[in-house]
Amino acid sequence: MCTTGHNKQRTDEPARAVSRVLRALEVPLLVAVPLTMGAMVLFDIDQAALVMLAVVVLVLALFFAGFDAERPALRQIMPTVVLAALAAAGRIVFAPVPDFKPVCAIAIIAGATLGRRSGFMVGALAAFTSNFFFGQGMWTPWQMYAWGLVGYLGGVLADAGAFTRRDGSPRRAVLVVAGPCLTMVYAAVINAYDVIGFVRPITVAGVAVRVAAALPFDLMHACATVLFLCLLYVPWTHRIARIVRKYDLRDR
Repeated sequence: MCTTGHNKQRTDEPARAVSRVLRALEVPLLVAVPLTMGAMVLFDIDQAALVMLAVVVLVLALFFAGFDAERPALRQIMPTVVLAALAAAGRIVFAPVPDFKPVCAIAIIAGATLGRRSGFMVGALAAFTSNFFFGQGMWTPWQMYAWGLVGYLGGVLADAGAFTRRDGSPRRAVLVVAGPCLTMVYAAVINAYDVIGFVRPITVAGVAVRVAAALPFDLMHACATVLFLCLLYVPWTHRIARIVRKYDLRDR
């Protein structure tokens, strides 16, 4: 019995080491994407779209590998999967209204309650699964990264105490400001991918036209995020928090 337990512990050691390395690489991986975008502009790379796509796919693969390396139990996976499914379903339900979707809000809630890594996973999985309805393409990894980043940053802000006071009550004014700001992070990633990958030559006028065309949709997305945060943040965080405390599910 003792020998078996000792052997199992030794077998788990490489997985734990991999998990620690990948966890330490989370921020560098997230930063690698905008740095790659900047390099594409600086050096005027012709195949910018392909290079950026390769980088963002690698980042997603390593993030998913890091989550899997933790070997989470089913009770740890389920809240993340359920929130991702709700975000994907919400995106589909509100599809008739262009860019009116709850994905950012639910990713932020996931990051705030389950931790930054789970926030990333919820945003990424919501994008991937909902695109079986909207259509998969080379834009899918970018949506996965952008919504994942929103969830991750939601976790960062929650860890800093931005969303709740010491007595546990929500800072509604912060939510109203943070929601649109994080939604614009999503918009900035998607718009930058579109401009750097497909606008040739890149000029101020060309960029302005693309951004102006996307702005009404981005603003609608931001308004939706505020609305869903106001409706969902308090009741959902209270319910999820009870589950997190009971089963000790929050990322560390």
